Amino acid sequence: MARTPRARLDAPLGRSTTRQRPTSRDRFGRFTEWVARAMGTPAFLLLLTLFCVLWISWNTLMPENLRFDDAALGFTALTLMLSLQASYAAPLILLAQNRQDDRDRVQIEQDRQRAERNLADTEYLAREIVALRLSLEERNSQIVTRDVLRQELRALLAELDDDGAEGSAAGQEPPARTGPITTRRPRR
Repeated sequence: MARTPRARLDAPLGRSTTRQRPTSRDRFGRFTEWVARAMGTPAFLLLLTLFCVLWISWNTLMPENLRFDDAALGFTALTLMLSLQASYAAPLILLAQNRQDDRDRVQIEQDRQRAERNLADTEYLAREIVALRLSLEERNSQIVTRDVLRQELRALLAELDDDGAEGSAAGQEPPARTGPITTRRPRR
C-alpha cells in the first residue's frame, strides 16, 4: 500500500523545503529556435561536412571487418542518417519560423499603437503651438508701443492746452489739473 508523504510540521502548508525549478511551458519552442539558429551557421555546415567525410573515409579506407556501411551499396546508412536529420530539421525550422511570425505580429501591433500615440501627441502639440501663436498675434496687435503712447499723450496734452486756451479767451479759468505737474524733458 502506497503511503502519502506526511506534511512537515516545521514548514507552512503549500510550501516544500526543496526548491523546484519552474518549468517553462515554452521549452520546446526555445529548443526549435536553437536548432533553427544552429543549422543556419557555417559551423554546422562545416561539422556536417566533416562528419560525412569521416563516415565515407572510414567506410572506404578501413579494413573490411571494421566497416559498417558498404560503399558498394551507396553508403545506405549515411543516406538514412542524413534523411533522418533532414526530416527532423524541416519541421523544427518551420516551428521556429511560426514562433518568429507570432513575435513579429505582436511587435508590429505594438509599433502601430506607439505610432498612433505619437501621432496624437504630435497633433496635440501642433494645435497648442497654433493656439499660442494666435494668442501672441492677438496680444501683439493690442500692445501699445512707446511711440504710440507718446503720440496719444501729446494729442491729449494738446487738446487740454487747446481747451485751456479757449476757456481763458472766454474769461474762464483753465480746468484744474488733478495730477502732479510735470515739466517736459527735452528729447534726446
